Amino acid sequence: MEEYPEELRTPPVTLACLVGCPDVHGLIAAHLHSQQPPVNVIALPDFSKISVIPPKKAPRENSDSVAGIIKRDWLSKHRTRIPSVVAALFTYENVSGDPAQWLQVCTDVDNLKATVRGRNIKLVLVIVTHSANRDYTSDDRVTALRKRAEVDTKNLISFVSNNQMELQQSLGRLSTSFADLANAYYKDEGRRIKVRLEKRSFNSLELNVRYCFKGAVYAEFRRDWLEALKLYEDAYHTLPEMVEKSSERPPTQHLVEIKTVAEYLHFKISTLLQHGGKNAEAILWFRKHTANYRKLLGAPEVAFLHWEWFSRQYLAFAQVLETSNVNGVQVSNVLPVATEKPTERELYPAHYYQLAAFYLKEKSKCLEVTASMPEDFGAADEESVVSSLYVGQFSRLLEREGHEIMQSLTDEEFVRYSIAEGKRFHDSFDIIALLNRSCEAYSSIKAERTATYGSVLMAREYFSVGELSNAKKIFDNVASVYRLEGWILPLWEALGYLRECSRNMNSVKDFMEYSLEMAALPLGDNASDVPSNGPAGPATLSQRERIHREAFEVACGESLGKSELKVNDDYPLYLDIDVASPLRAVLLALVAFHQPVVKPGCPSLITIALQSRLPADVEIDQLEVQFNQSECNFIIGNGQKPNAASISSLQPGRRVEIAHSLGLTPNKWLRLTYEIKSDHSGKLECIYVIARMGSYLTLCCRAESPASVNESPLWKFENLLQTTPTKDPCLAMSGQKAIQVEEPDPKVDLVLGSSGPAFVGEEFSLPVTVSSKGHAVRSGELKINLVDTRGGVLLSPREEEPISSDYLHVELVDVICSSSENQYETPPDSVQKIQPSFGMISVPSLEIGNTWSCHLKIRWNRPKPIMLFVSLGYSSENGQKVHVHKSLQIEGKPAVAISHRFLLPFRNHPLLLSKIKSVPEPDQVLPLPLNESTVLVIQVKNSSEVPLKLLSMSIDTEENNEACDFQPQSVDFREPVTHMPGEDFKQIFVVVPRMNVNKLKLGIVNLRWQRDSEKGNQSQISSSSQITKYRLPEVTVEIPPLVISFESPPHAILGISFIYSVKIINRTELIQEMKFSITDSPSFVSSGPHSDTVFVLPSSAHVLSYLLVPLGVGSLQLPPVTMTSVRYSAGFQPNMASTSIFVYPSQPRFKLNDT
Repeated sequence: MEEYPEELRTPPVTLACLVGCPDVHGLIAAHLHSQQPPVNVIALPDFSKISVIPPKKAPRENSDSVAGIIKRDWLSKHRTRIPSVVAALFTYENVSGDPAQWLQVCTDVDNLKATVRGRNIKLVLVIVTHSANRDYTSDDRVTALRKRAEVDTKNLISFVSNNQMELQQSLGRLSTSFADLANAYYKDEGRRIKVRLEKRSFNSLELNVRYCFKGAVYAEFRRDWLEALKLYEDAYHTLPEMVEKSSERPPTQHLVEIKTVAEYLHFKISTLLQHGGKNAEAILWFRKHTANYRKLLGAPEVAFLHWEWFSRQYLAFAQVLETSNVNGVQVSNVLPVATEKPTERELYPAHYYQLAAFYLKEKSKCLEVTASMPEDFGAADEESVVSSLYVGQFSRLLEREGHEIMQSLTDEEFVRYSIAEGKRFHDSFDIIALLNRSCEAYSSIKAERTATYGSVLMAREYFSVGELSNAKKIFDNVASVYRLEGWILPLWEALGYLRECSRNMNSVKDFMEYSLEMAALPLGDNASDVPSNGPAGPATLSQRERIHREAFEVACGESLGKSELKVNDDYPLYLDIDVASPLRAVLLALVAFHQPVVKPGCPSLITIALQSRLPADVEIDQLEVQFNQSECNFIIGNGQKPNAASISSLQPGRRVEIAHSLGLTPNKWLRLTYEIKSDHSGKLECIYVIARMGSYLTLCCRAESPASVNESPLWKFENLLQTTPTKDPCLAMSGQKAIQVEEPDPKVDLVLGSSGPAFVGEEFSLPVTVSSKGHAVRSGELKINLVDTRGGVLLSPREEEPISSDYLHVELVDVICSSSENQYETPPDSVQKIQPSFGMISVPSLEIGNTWSCHLKIRWNRPKPIMLFVSLGYSSENGQKVHVHKSLQIEGKPAVAISHRFLLPFRNHPLLLSKIKSVPEPDQVLPLPLNESTVLVIQVKNSSEVPLKLLSMSIDTEENNEACDFQPQSVDFREPVTHMPGEDFKQIFVVVPRMNVNKLKLGIVNLRWQRDSEKGNQSQISSSSQITKYRLPEVTVEIPPLVISFESPPHAILGISFIYSVKIINRTELIQEMKFSITDSPSFVSSGPHSDTVFVLPSSAHVLSYLLVPLGVGSLQLPPVTMTSVRYSAGFQPNMASTSIFVYPSQPRFKLNDT
């Protein structure tokens, strides 16, 4: 599409002309370009330049001969030189100036009228002013000028340039006027053309096509897409009549002109349909277009021009289809409704790109044939041949007496010129570019098979021009696709090209690989009738055999024709064949062990089965079987070869077996069975089977298991007798190329000792003992893993990985070897690596009967059950690696459970306002009275199963030391307190808050304890003390407004009176009203006020005293006293414990020790 002129590729745009006042041209032109649709502008600075508008030519006579169909520059002229509207711009100063200025303005208007009148161009008068305060259009001079220019009032525009708002309004009026006048101009021109077509005042088909084309262009100018499409179709349908009708012009050139015009018209029709959303109609139209002109080849010597034109049609339509916009302007379908619909392939541009490349290839072939003809077309002076005045015509440009004249060409001259032009350009790279675009387009819609076919065509073109590296790269990708699809004949052709590329590039290895793969393809004589397009020839069995012979001739060092392929001692051939290699059909190696498991040193049978799909017999000189344990490798020699006995001297120390024959027959298995023995435990796997053929060729095959072998997709459906790779069918179904060599039975004991529970916070010591019973331990290695019993992952101690935070609940602290074991020599490569969840240490060498032990230090930070895995790996005296595994489940539990509670001092009761709420809050913090003592009771319960010794208890404060006082701060027991399982131990502290704060952090209780080693054998546990921490809750501190205390003697004597008092302390600055009452008790005779109201002064105390005489003995209840605070509506009545007293019948006598 890029070959078409721009005026044909893009839709027509209205053209206007501005004359005079060049200082405002930029503003007007920018505004017109921003409109939809835009307007192009010719800007002329003054009226002397008006001559750039070409004058109207005299109308042609009907008797004049028609030289062509469409003038080449007509469309360009109407888009760039002939405007539809001319705007004459005058400043108001010039219009209203002196007579000389007025006369010049009138002269300019007259000249402009004379220029535009012949072409019916519309005229607009624009008066440029700098003031918006006056309407200049009604001025006498301006009115006279409008009448002189014969312009309507609406086309007289006042243009104000120095006011932004007025400027936008002026530009709007100007663009509206331009749009209306331009539409009127193109409508008038189209009507004039339509009248000519209706009258049929001409007999020339060329004029009919020309007028239809012009009318369609005028319709496009005014955006009448339906009218434009109809006229383009009329012009197109007239062209076939011109082909049948004789012409005065040379027939060859006349046909070329008709095809060129048809190409232009079809491009216009396709563009309108595609951008109007009529994709199906455009495709059907293109189908008819190609069908109409497919057979119009013209003269045989210029048939290449026809195929070049045909290729261009597909290319242009593909580009139009690719750039079409279905959301464009909708064009009604004026075509007859087609009974058939486009195929799915015709909907995609890739299809047309591929056909464009195909017809361009046809053009190249025809040009080669024409150039090779014996006729002498002579040398054409192509430099003097140029495009003629009409589309599709060529003429010779001559200079005569200083003037250039155009001379028509004869058909012979045109043919010579066309052939010379065709030879100048190489179409191969254009073909490659088209095929590349087709492949990319097909790949984008996931049509991989069609894209692959395009890649084949592109690679052929690269091959034809000698771009062998590019051709080989593409053919390699194509061959990989054909192998997966199982397409044998296309693969044969692709491999033939690859083989030829490798031969020309002197790549011996690639040549051998492609040759062997071709020779191993499943082709028989029934494929001889299939034509071949490649250098490999027909895909037949005889051709396979020929390629097979050539490949092995090269492998033996013989030269192949004139090629420079070299194979010798300096350049041997080494071909790798793995599971994904296409050479598996050349040599397939299956290996099967007869036993899945074997003891170390015990022999096991192994069967090696070889198969080749080559068309002829192959003789192997030597086979080498390689295992992952190199000491098991062995060599198989061919007994039919004289040099088989000398293999051991070439590779000393390697086991050598001699087979009767190593000949491979096509499609038959060669089975070889031998004994294999391994002294090392672990996995024994056959890795490679290496076949050496001759002195220079080596095939290294990756060994495969018969149970998991996959048949090649190329040979899967061939009608061949299926045989098993082993004589035993069961072995063929389940045979594996690997065997497990068991470890020797360990003769070393690994003991994990544990006789007690593990506690949170302490270092739990667990002894591990290694005892040699029948094996001497060498290069021993002990691995320890701690795993969560809920299902953790057993990590390798050699992997540097971040440890999960969940594992940090339990950690391996250290591994300590016993000091008494220093008699064992530490190995030189000793390793000790300790991490939180695993560890690894080296075990010293042990002789039979010796013992070595160590202690694992494990600490629990939180309660959690774990599984301890201990693995001992060592080498026995014969070098075997032996492993012993032990596991033990251990659960870390808390040793003690600590709790607390707060108590008020005996017979001392402060009033706390937060406690008298009717509905307490659920998350209410416990309040403590300020500067009052509160008893803190710490209770410790032994939750373990062993006795403990409590050593000390202390409280560490977290706030300021002045916030509260603890009495005592810490307690160190003189004698450790033995704490039996299930027992409770209580320690009392007194807390006195000193600061009034909302939340007070009391601190952390630290309990230091240790196991009671006297109660059992706990040697594996660390004897050091442990500390258990308990965080006290947060409390709030309040100032108690009232404090009530009771005072009485510690005991009483029957019949003897004593004083019982109640003390009320007012801590506020207000007078507190207190109501009290006392209830009589039958156990006492009392004297004092029974009920009354007292007033307690601020910051003072009031005491109520009673004289009581006990009437009974034993524990008696004092008369209960009830107190009520009127201000706080709070009542208080002491509990029974605080009102109890013991009464003796007589004075008691106590004996005190002197100590």
